[in-house]
Amino acid sequence: MFNLLLAIFVSAAVDSTTLMIGDQTDLHLEAVYDNSRSVAMPVFGAELIPGIEIVRRTPVDTVTKNNQTTLRQDLTLTSFSDSLFYIEPIAFPAGSDTFYSEAISLNFIQPFEIDTALAITDIKDIQKAPIWWWGIIRWILLGVLALALAVGAYFGWKWLKSRREPQAEAPEPELLRPAEEVALEKLDLIRQDKIWQEGRTKQYHTELTDVIREYIGRRFMIRSNEKTSDETLRALQPVMKEQKELFGSLKSMLQLADLVKFAKWTATPEENERSLRTAYDFVHDTTPVEETSESENKL
Repeated sequence: MFNLLLAIFVSAAVDSTTLMIGDQTDLHLEAVYDNSRSVAMPVFGAELIPGIEIVRRTPVDTVTKNNQTTLRQDLTLTSFSDSLFYIEPIAFPAGSDTFYSEAISLNFIQPFEIDTALAITDIKDIQKAPIWWWGIIRWILLGVLALALAVGAYFGWKWLKSRREPQAEAPEPELLRPAEEVALEKLDLIRQDKIWQEGRTKQYHTELTDVIREYIGRRFMIRSNEKTSDETLRALQPVMKEQKELFGSLKSMLQLADLVKFAKWTATPEENERSLRTAYDFVHDTTPVEETSESENKL
């Protein structure tokens, strides 16, 4: 029903008006109104009216276009009563007003005669199905056989593989080079390359701090590669109580590297050279005297 004065249109229509009992049909509810008004969709419980059940309902679909709103909802109806139902006009609340759709008739028909004089009885007595033992045992045996074949195939494959592959001799463990020897060798390579002079300052500080972090991990058993600069310095502070000046230089080097790597800081040539000297000093000054003497004797 459309009200021209208030610019509101409501409707309710069904797909089929005559059905067999138990069949289903959809009731389409729609409200169209100007955005200056507000209309609510009708709300139903389990039944539309006594005797007509609501099997399912869709969510309310809202579409707004050209200053106009359209509400749509579908209700799936059914009935198990042989009867002609009259559905009165459905109310759509609109503020202080109410608008009504057209009335609808639904006719549900019983397709066959029912003899009400006969008593209600079961079609057949309840029977207990026999257990098919052979079928159960057969499936169990098939499962066991399949498992045995799979296990046999796996171990057969392992055996054939072991016969085809020659037994490799276990390699002798490689002697671990001293931490300071490895660190100084890598620092020499960094000094020779001088990649900071090519503008690759970030790569330079990354390689430099990686060498120092690896050395710290081997010398002091501190997993510096897994820690931030601040965490590394906090872990080193207790073991470098007597080397405060060296600790301060290392701190400055790591902080400068963080600025270059993460804050796009441009280090001066003097700062790059100082960081390399700090790295050399840190390795030399933290190498135990005994190990230093042994390294010099080897050289």
